[in-house]
Amino acid sequence: MSQIALPLAPANGAETIVVSPALQPVIDGLLAAQDWPYRTCILSGPPRSGKSLLARWFEISGLGDAVDDADSHPEDEVFHLWNRAQASGRPLLLVNNRGAGQWRVKLPDLGSRLGGSMTLNIGAPDDDLLVQLIEEHAARRGLALGEGAITFLLPRIERSHAAAEQLVQTIDRLSLERKAPVTISLLRDALAEGQDGV
Repeated sequence: MSQIALPLAPANGAETIVVSPALQPVIDGLLAAQDWPYRTCILSGPPRSGKSLLARWFEISGLGDAVDDADSHPEDEVFHLWNRAQASGRPLLLVNNRGAGQWRVKLPDLGSRLGGSMTLNIGAPDDDLLVQLIEEHAARRGLALGEGAITFLLPRIERSHAAAEQLVQTIDRLSLERKAPVTISLLRDALAEGQDGV
């Protein structure tokens, strides 16, 4: 398990990308940008899975250009960027926030070209990645989870990046509201809030 640190300094500390075996194929695919068909790749994944962070890391690392929310950009603009990547030979990473296979391109020329591009998809987190995500979100908040917290949470949490982030946020809020350390009772309450859709 490792992390990729971004050379950025937001107010709440350096941003990192947690890397686990589940994410390693995506990292490897990004590092092989020079081998992408048509020098273009579409990166997809569930909400809060780090697509934007990976795009920023890709660009900051000098691996190529990246367009976040590419699926929301005008199609003629994306087509122009694709053409520029072909002319310059510089890799182009397009972040798709609609989910794998859900980006329906209407412009025929763009659709055919993107159809031949590399695709990378971030899947649901495995247990190792969930542990790392919970620990990373807690560390960024300065939240001490306490012994046994992860063991208690892991079999009970929804298997998603967004759920891990939301759960730590709820734990932190409850701990601050109650002016109390994180206990199993507090963790139960945080999980219950998540199940109630709060």
